[in-house]
Amino acid sequence: MALWILNGKLWDESAGSLATKHIQVGDGVIQAIVDGESGQPDTAGHDTIDAEGKLVSAGFIDMHVHLREPGFEYKEDIASGTRSAAKGGFTTIACMPNTRPVADTPDMIRYILDKAATEGIVKVLPYAAITKNELGRELTDFAGLKEAGAIGFTDDGVGVQNAQMMKDAMNLAHSLDMPVIAHCEDDSLVKGAWATEGKFAQKHGLKGIPNESEAIHVGRDILLSEATGVHYHVCHVSTEQSVRLIRMAKQIGINVTAEVCPHHLILSDEDIPGMDANWKMNPPLRTPRDVQAVIEGLEDGTLDMVVTDHAPHSAEEKARGVDLAPFGIVGFETAFPLLYTKFVRTGKWTLGFLLKRMTEDPARVFRLAEGSIAVGKPADLTIVDLEGEREVKPETFVSKGTNTPFGGWKLYGWPVLTVVNGAVVWSE
Repeated sequence: MALWILNGKLWDESAGSLATKHIQVGDGVIQAIVDGESGQPDTAGHDTIDAEGKLVSAGFIDMHVHLREPGFEYKEDIASGTRSAAKGGFTTIACMPNTRPVADTPDMIRYILDKAATEGIVKVLPYAAITKNELGRELTDFAGLKEAGAIGFTDDGVGVQNAQMMKDAMNLAHSLDMPVIAHCEDDSLVKGAWATEGKFAQKHGLKGIPNESEAIHVGRDILLSEATGVHYHVCHVSTEQSVRLIRMAKQIGINVTAEVCPHHLILSDEDIPGMDANWKMNPPLRTPRDVQAVIEGLEDGTLDMVVTDHAPHSAEEKARGVDLAPFGIVGFETAFPLLYTKFVRTGKWTLGFLLKRMTEDPARVFRLAEGSIAVGKPADLTIVDLEGEREVKPETFVSKGTNTPFGGWKLYGWPVLTVVNGAVVWSE
């Protein structure tokens, strides 16, 4: 049976505004899009959802998430993580391999895909590790991992420290027409630190994490990407130097793409209120100059997409204090409201720009069928209430993790219904 979503507001790029449309979905795809000005379609015998003038977007795509399963199910699992994603309007997510055991074998990739098929409610795309156990010593079976369903290779959570190892990985990935996705961090520059080199670290007498710890790997890997021809994708860019290097690489035609997280677009180290582990993340919050650089990088296309780096931890872990607590914050359920409130409602961005960076652009970079609303495309849709203001209440998160610095913030742009392959998977 087909489903009609009536009276939704779709972004019209040519007009630069919202237009009322009715959307028919069935058999997992969009079957018709009817102009709202032509009246109500015949929906007899079909299920209907009245979007009541709310935004209807292509489902959001998040190409950098941590579902924690297997091994850390007390933090998150595929069931809870995909529900959290759906509540945040995400219909496709790509999960990182730093689980226990690490997702470094074909069997592990198949395990994740099987779990996602039986317990997940959104589309889950698994990355595989570059090196066995993410130790940086021996490459994994790239061909076998691709055949099992991995969509790319990354040692996210740790940087590949050995340049020859990274070059070998890029050559192998390129031969398989697969991307390498890099967590860029020079370990020799970050030990014993959790905050960036900036005013917060200076005020509290802390060793700081310098910007070059990230940018050194970005620069190295750009050169290796040029030498190998691989599609090289930079994780969670946070520094002005990284943006500058990626911009230069794109200008001369190197196949590099990049992502940025909402927290690096909105917060700086000067916003950290104190020794609160909910503000501890990797990369750390950088200086206001870096924040401005990543904003400009996203705006001019140097940075291709927004990701959450959704990284749930238990309350007990985060309560250990900043020195002992793990890095990371949750992101699914606040990402769109944060960016919509901060940048669209203030007039800095158009709604269409934000939607593109969360749908069409990640789909383009990773060659996904999803990411747009058109007849014949996958029926992955998100309905968003752009007008209602709500407070961020971590205790209401669907995720097992409540580790966020945004508790108490009042935001607009809350997803209220999510459709995957034509089926409603989340609704308020």
